Amino acid sequence: MKAKEFSTDAAVAALLRGLAEAHGLDLTPYDTTFLRKALEQRVAATGCANLAAYGGYLAEHRAEAAVLEQSLHIIYSEFFRNPLAFALLEQLILPGMIEAKARTGRGEIRVWSAGCATGQEAWSVAMLLDELTATECAPPIAYRIFATDRSEPDLAQARTGHYSAEAVGNVQARRLRTHFSRHGDAFVIAPRLRARVEFSCDDLLDANSASPAASIYGDFDLVLCSNVLLYYRAETRQFIIDKLCRALAPGGYLVTGETERDIVAKHPGLRLVAPPAAVFQKKKPF
Repeated sequence: MKAKEFSTDAAVAALLRGLAEAHGLDLTPYDTTFLRKALEQRVAATGCANLAAYGGYLAEHRAEAAVLEQSLHIIYSEFFRNPLAFALLEQLILPGMIEAKARTGRGEIRVWSAGCATGQEAWSVAMLLDELTATECAPPIAYRIFATDRSEPDLAQARTGHYSAEAVGNVQARRLRTHFSRHGDAFVIAPRLRARVEFSCDDLLDANSASPAASIYGDFDLVLCSNVLLYYRAETRQFIIDKLCRALAPGGYLVTGETERDIVAKHPGLRLVAPPAAVFQKKKPF
């Protein structure tokens, strides 16, 4: 297989047109380099000689279109991923939110974990909020976390709250004792956290939705969307960032992956809080 076959824009464009026409599958929002690598992997996996042959394979094997689309969905996630961001949340941002809610009586803290994959990010935030709102000196502030992804299989796994010993490797021992129970080889999220997190299907690229349907409205105090932007074209990235920014309450915070920090930092409605952490605050209107 020759690498030059994957560097031809015309060949990729022809394949994308075929996918759209025959399968109703629009892959144009994806970053070109990422998309080419995914196509190369599927060409190799199916034993096709080149992109043209793969186009024929797609025509004969309709299920392959779904396999290709699923290969573009990156499901890697970790508990307490991006340590700098989570340290900032634990020590400064979330305590400040709790204090502000108590002072103003504005009710609960609302969080959106967008592109949550198998749920580790959402559960990590739930652990922090559970600890911070359970201390004797803390006011009785409620919180709700809306965790969304477009993959139902990943959401189904997230809802179980079951994780392997390897998956919880980043979780401190005291948090394993406090927030999990041991069931054989699995660690299971505590019921009190499960009552605070709602998982639902949501597509960030859907222009008809502004926030998760389960949340009814946006006005989030905190939105997390880590390592999602990297896989899309510049215009799609901008669409997603705009959407997340609109979903934030004035003064609310957005957390992204550290590799996405420079992309998000260009948005006029957000300010970088404490570099090098990829944590941003929505600017308040004058």
